[in-house]
Amino acid sequence: MRFRRFTLLVAAVLSLSAVPAFAAPAKPIPPATPDGISHHTLVLGGRRLSYTARAGTITLRDGDEQPTARVFYTAFTLDGADPSHRAVTFLYNGGPGSSTIWLRMGSFGPVRVQTANGGPTGPPPYRIVDNQYSLLDKTDLVFIDMPGSGFGRFIGNGQPKDFWGVDEDVAAFGQFIQRYITTFGRWNSPRFLFGESYGTTRSAALSSYLQDRGVGLNGIVLLSSFLNSNLDYNDGAPSGGGDWGYVFNLPTETATAWFHRALPGSPPLSVLLPEVESFALNEYLDGLAQGAQISGERFNDIVSKLHRYTGLSEQYIRNSNLRIPYDRFSNELARDRGLAFGRLDSRFQSYVLDRQADSADWDPTEAAIGSAFISSGNEYMRRTLGYNTGLLYRAEIYDLIYADGNTWDFKHGDDVQTLNVAPDLAKAMTYNPQLKIFSANGYFDFATPFFATQYVLEHLYLDPALQKNITYGYYQAGHMVYLHPGALARFHDDLERWYAQVLANR
Repeated sequence: MRFRRFTLLVAAVLSLSAVPAFAAPAKPIPPATPDGISHHTLVLGGRRLSYTARAGTITLRDGDEQPTARVFYTAFTLDGADPSHRAVTFLYNGGPGSSTIWLRMGSFGPVRVQTANGGPTGPPPYRIVDNQYSLLDKTDLVFIDMPGSGFGRFIGNGQPKDFWGVDEDVAAFGQFIQRYITTFGRWNSPRFLFGESYGTTRSAALSSYLQDRGVGLNGIVLLSSFLNSNLDYNDGAPSGGGDWGYVFNLPTETATAWFHRALPGSPPLSVLLPEVESFALNEYLDGLAQGAQISGERFNDIVSKLHRYTGLSEQYIRNSNLRIPYDRFSNELARDRGLAFGRLDSRFQSYVLDRQADSADWDPTEAAIGSAFISSGNEYMRRTLGYNTGLLYRAEIYDLIYADGNTWDFKHGDDVQTLNVAPDLAKAMTYNPQLKIFSANGYFDFATPFFATQYVLEHLYLDPALQKNITYGYYQAGHMVYLHPGALARFHDDLERWYAQVLANR
C-alpha cells in the first residue's frame, strides 16, 4: 500500500512537470533614489584637491539579469585624474551585519567626525571636519555598505539568503566592484581593497574571487583582521576546549592593564609586549597543553607571571585554572571600582550595573561613539552629499540577519566546520606575486587580537619572497585604529608610504 501511494505521488509529480511552467510574476521594483553628486575641495599637505562626491546605489542582478538588490555606496574621486593611472580603493566594514558608516565617517575619507579620545563623545550637535588624514591624494575612495544595510535594500526577487553568507557576500561584493569599474570606466585603474574586522575576512576571500574573474588587485589593507576562526576564539570558559584564544588574548590583556596603570613599574609596551608574546607562545601554551598533568611548581610559576602580565590577583588566576577569557578579564581588572573596559577598544571604560557579572551588558566603545558616527553620518550623506531619500539608514542589521529564522551562513566553499580564509589570501598572493598586503593592528583590540593576526599571516606557508609582501603596522589604539588621533596620524603616514611604494612598482 505504501509503495502504491508512492508511485501515484511520483506519477502526479511527473505529470505536473509536463505542464508548461510559468514564471512567477516579478515583484514590483520601487523607483531608485537619484544619486547625489556634489563637488568639493580639500587641502592636503598644502595642495588643494578638487574632487567629486557621489552617493548612490548600484543594482545587483541574478544570473537572468533580474535585479536583486540595490547596494549603497559613497565615492570620492579626484577631478581631472587619468583613470588608467589613478588608483581606486574599495572600503567596507564587517560584522557581518555592519554598514560602512564607521570607516566613512572616521578613517580616510575627505571628512571625519570629531570624537573624544578614549572616552564618551557628548550628545549632539557633533562636529564634522575636513580630514587632514584623508588618502584622497593617493587614491579615489569608494565606501560600500553590505547588501541590506545603509540605504541599500533587496528588490525584485532578491532574498536575504542570496546575500547573507560568507560566499554569498563575496559574490555580491565581487559583482558590485565589477559593475562599478564598468560603469565608471575603471577597468585599467590600480585597484585596492580595504576591509575592517569581518571586512578582512571578506577581502581575503574576495581577492581570490576577483582574480578568478580577471579583476587583478594591487594591494589589500587589512584592518583588525579576522581570518581563521580556529584561532580567534576560546570556548568561553576556563575549562576544556581549545586554548589558543587565551594565548592570543594575553598580549592584549597586558597592553590593557599597562594602559590603565594596573602594572606598576612596567616598562614601555615596545619592551613589554615582545616578552609577553614569547611567554605566551612557549611557556604558557606548553603549560596549558599539559592540562591536568602540569606540575604544581610549573603551575605556580605561570600563575606568578600571569599576575605580573595582567594585574589580576594570583587567587583569581588560580581559580580560573590559568585560563581567563577576555570578557572576564575586562570586568575583573577594575571590578572594585565598578568599571568594565571595551572589547573593541579597551582604552574605553564604562560603569557597570552588576559588579558581579562575568561580562558587561554593552561595549563601552560602542556606547562612547555610536551616536556621534550615526548622527553625523546621516547629516553628511543627506545634507552635504545630497542623497535625498525617506529611507532610514541601517547602520547595523544584526537584528535582521538573526530574526525570523534568518541567519548568516558561515560555510565557505566545502568547509562546513570552521571559517578559515587564510588559504584564500595565500592563493591570491601566490597567483599574483606582486600583490601587497598591509596589516594594521591595534594593541587594545579584544575583538581581533593583534597577536592572532600576526600568527595567521606568518603561517600562510608562502614562499619567503612572497612573505615579504606583507607589511605590518601596530598602533596604541583598538579595533578602530582611527579613534585615536595620534594612531590615525601614524596609520595615515604608514599608508601614504605603502601606497607610494605599491604604485611605484607597477
